[in-house]
Formats: sequence, C-alpha cells, structure tokens
Amino acid sequence: MELKDFQRNALDTLAAYLDRARISDDPEQAFIQSLREQRPDKPPPPYRTIQNLQSVPNVCFRLPTGGGKTLLAAHAIAVAGRSYLERDFPVVLWLVPTSTIRKQTAEALKKPSHPYRAAIDDAFDGRVSVFDISEIDQIRPQDLTDRVTVIVATIQSLRTSNPDGRKAYSHSENFEPHFAHIPENMAGLERREDGKIKFSFVNLMAFHRPLVIVDEAHKAGTNLSFDMLAALRPSCIVEFTATPNTDPKNGSNVLFRASAAEVKAAEMIKLPIILTEHPDWRSAVHDAIETRARLAETAKSDPRYIRPPNAFSGTGPRAGSDCVRSENIPDREREYRTRKNRRSYRRATRT
Repeated sequence: MELKDFQRNALDTLAAYLDRARISDDPEQAFIQSLREQRPDKPPPPYRTIQNLQSVPNVCFRLPTGGGKTLLAAHAIAVAGRSYLERDFPVVLWLVPTSTIRKQTAEALKKPSHPYRAAIDDAFDGRVSVFDISEIDQIRPQDLTDRVTVIVATIQSLRTSNPDGRKAYSHSENFEPHFAHIPENMAGLERREDGKIKFSFVNLMAFHRPLVIVDEAHKAGTNLSFDMLAALRPSCIVEFTATPNTDPKNGSNVLFRASAAEVKAAEMIKLPIILTEHPDWRSAVHDAIETRARLAETAKSDPRYIRPPNAFSGTGPRAGSDCVRSENIPDREREYRTRKNRRSYRRATRT
C-alpha cells in the first residue's frame, strides 16, 4: 500500500529524530531540535522523561482517526531499526488497548497479504515472526535473533495486577533455552529467591530491549504503567494516537501532528469535513453553537430526528465549562466530562 504524503513526512520526522537521539545520546535535546526545525516560530513543549528510562527515546505521533496509524506503526519498525536500534532484526512489543484490538492486530500482522504485514516483510525480506501474547511459549531463541519478532499484547496484560500480567513476570521453564547463553551476572533482570535469573517473558524482553509500539494508550482507561515499561527495558518507545495524553508530568511527547485537513486531502476520510478558522476561541464556540442550531432545525424535518450535539474540548479544569458558560447555555442542555467523572458516567450509561 502506497503511503500518503503526510505519512511519509511522519516517517521522515521519526528517522531524523532517532538519528539525532543516537548521535547525541540525548533524546530530550533531539526532541527539542526536531520541533524547532518543524516549527521555528513556536517554543517546543517540555519533554517528559520516564523514571529509569531517561535515556530512552519516547515520542508520540498524533494522527486523526482514519489516518492510518497502524500502517505507520508497521513502517516505523524498519525506520527505528535503521536510525536508532542499529539491529538487523528488531524485537518489537506492540501494545494495544483492548483484547479485541489485540486479536485483530495480531491476525492482520500474521497475514502475508495484509498491508501491515507487507510493510514489515518488504523491509526485512520476509524474515518476520508474529506472536499473540497468548503464544509466547512458541517463541524460539532464533526468532529473536534471526528474524523480526513482533509480539502483540494489551497494556493491561503486562500489569502485575492482572493474572496474565503476573504470568508474564513468572518463572517458566519453557523459557530456559532463551536464557542458556545469557550471563548469570547480567544486570537489569529480575531474579528468583535463590539469586538466579528468573526465566520470565518480561526478563526475556528486558534482555533483548524491544522497540515498544503503543497503539492508542489512552483507550486502556489509565496511563501506561511506567514501572511496567521500566521492567521491559525498551530501547525506544513510539506511540500512535488520535488523542495524546496532555498531562504536564507524564503526558505524550508529540513529535508529529497530522491535521484532519491533511487526512481529508489524502482522500482517507469519506465523510465531509468543513473547517473554518476563527480569530479566538469565543468566536469559534459561538459559531459552532449557531451552526448546531441550524442543523437542529434542518434535522426536525426528518422523522428519525436526532438532536445534533456540540462537543468542546480544552485543557484545564474549567475549559469545558468556560466554553458553554460564555454562551449562557441552560444547565439542562449541557453536560460536562472530566477525567474524574468519566468513569462514573460510563457506569451510569450501562445501567
């Protein structure tokens, strides 16, 4: 599948950033330099580091829904391998938010005719192995050295609070062949009570230092566990999402953004999108509410009438309420979503 212009730009941006990070051995400065090059008129945002992983590149690509995030992630494996990992056949841990997406992603990556798999096959001459997290016992030592190995897992399945997660951290004799040539004094690996290296999946990943691909981490319900990431000892972390985490302490380091207009121009969105610039947020809110009112009147002529909504998103604890309060919208016609009340709202809608 041929990449669109904005997708090629995204991969070029990743390659340039990782080249800088490798040469300078400073992911933070590489991030700042990359953003200054892209947007010289804007000061770059702060780079968020992960505890115990300060030297690990950790960047995010923001792409609208329909922008081909998964295809880009497949192409990113070769880019990271060439520009940063300096490894012929990277080990890839591909993290997704739900079990359903995990099964769909693993199935697509296993199918030679699928564009995701074709992107990896083309870059590595077909020397590719793909495993679902439930199939880790089938991984052979040579898969991790002589082939690109992609392991698809959910974020939750690697948390110690989850039964599957505890299994990933547990000692298993099935992994003994993988550890036969690992020095007993190897640092950074978890050990058993007798002081010997634990034959666990997490230790196996920690030894091979995987490239971690993160697909829509926000949909998992909670942020990535930084302790979990540290245990895996990733060599590089690349996230693809439509809605990056904006937390000032542990949010996403957005290296590249594609707009809805770029995706539409690439004919990847079939629904009509009308974009209008406004001088300030109050004008944008007012125009959006007026447009919704006109659509509501038009919709009344349809017997299947559905009241069109407005949705406003902003940063800060009062952003949403400030938007609608500026237009004097009655309480009965508005509803707020915050990180604190989102979970209770979900429970209420299921009852």
